[in-house]
Amino acid sequence: MSSIDPSTHWVLTLSCPDRPGIVHAVTGALAGLGGNITESQQFGDPGTGLFFMRVQVESAAPRTELVAALTAVGSEFAMTWQLDVVGRPVRTLVLVSTTAHCLTDLLFRQRSNRLPIEIAGVVSNHTDLAPIAAFYDVPFHHVPVTKATKDAAEDRLLGLVEELDVELVVLARYMQILSDRVCTELAGRVINIHHSFLPSFKGARPYAQAHDRGVKLIGATAHYATASLDEGPIIEQDVERVSHADAVDDLVGLGQDVERRVLARAVRWHAEHRVLLDGHRTVVFR
Repeated sequence: MSSIDPSTHWVLTLSCPDRPGIVHAVTGALAGLGGNITESQQFGDPGTGLFFMRVQVESAAPRTELVAALTAVGSEFAMTWQLDVVGRPVRTLVLVSTTAHCLTDLLFRQRSNRLPIEIAGVVSNHTDLAPIAAFYDVPFHHVPVTKATKDAAEDRLLGLVEELDVELVVLARYMQILSDRVCTELAGRVINIHHSFLPSFKGARPYAQAHDRGVKLIGATAHYATASLDEGPIIEQDVERVSHADAVDDLVGLGQDVERRVLARAVRWHAEHRVLLDGHRTVVFR
């Protein structure tokens, strides 16, 4: 008796100029291959005139047939599209300096199967967090960065991305500015996290500056890194309310907590193919 190949759960994301018939064409192509759609979300941006769609579909059809059908539809509608297996761990490189909260959180979530990523390595310009990487049995790469060695350090970073087959780079409180070259080469593949005081409280000790000004809200922003410092397309943000009774250390603790939550959500949504770029904005299908 011949066995029947089990269905694979696929995720399709696409964007294209908005016009009638897109949903019908996409779902029709998938149905024509015996696809059972389990989740579908779409959005038409009236500002840019672009249409965005994310579809999860179960199908026993081989990938080659799905790609052929989607290529035909994509050509008709001038689509940019991507097809992947639902839940496939995304190869990820985490960059850190000396602050551990975001790195520890990502490693724990990965080990607990709460993030669909595979952390292929940790890169740092310091050695402080090497023991944390070792505890989670993740390779640690010390890549010092000085003004004189910045170009060589970035060459090493890009080399690791290629050697380790990295799909996503996460700046988990990495206190170095990536060059325009790196941001361009890894466009849409680098997620950064920072406190949401910017641009009000720049430089050293931002929480002390915020405390001195009596802020009532602290928060965090996760965004794609671009050549414009801290101005890339925003993926996720969150805030916590504080009061006059909170000391600087309290603000730091609350800030770190919201940073790790926001970063984890951004990484998960990216890895689940829920984030689509819309110019300098993002469409996030949650």
